[in-house]
Amino acid sequence: MTGNPTPALRLTALDAEDLQVISAQMQDATMLVGDITYLARQKKLVLVANRFCWESAASPDEAGSDGKGHFRRCRCGLQFNRVFSVKYAHVRRDNPDGVLSLLAIQFHPDEDPPGGVIELTFSGGGALRAEVECIEAALDDLGVSWETPRKPAHVAAGETGSDSEPESKD
Repeated sequence: MTGNPTPALRLTALDAEDLQVISAQMQDATMLVGDITYLARQKKLVLVANRFCWESAASPDEAGSDGKGHFRRCRCGLQFNRVFSVKYAHVRRDNPDGVLSLLAIQFHPDEDPPGGVIELTFSGGGALRAEVECIEAALDDLGVSWETPRKPAHVAAGETGSDSEPESKD
């Protein structure tokens, strides 16, 4: 299968509910530390990632002739506007080639809305916290998707094992 089986995804978030939709679409996206940039003068946080295409993930009954599901990833851009500051926790910014796997994006409102903190949580305990004036985010797919053999998996609480390995486009 070549090209996109579905149209490119374009989403905008202006409130916490919208941001939950973007978070669901970005779950298990992989990115390099060096692909995250805070543009302080423009009050913008931008990143580029390889998004797992949850919207087109094959179900077990849609396996191909090889018996495997056919899954897809797509390069995407995600930006947050009206950002005052960005702080990292347990992310080695001195290693721009370090791979991060995004688990979730959450909004923590201030006592004085609409401001607050947008938090990106990564596997392995890393996090990025962006203090924002309000929620203003956009997610855009940047090109055609490609097939990947693995669907991301998560270990349930109390179990041992590891998530699927982060992938990069070959």
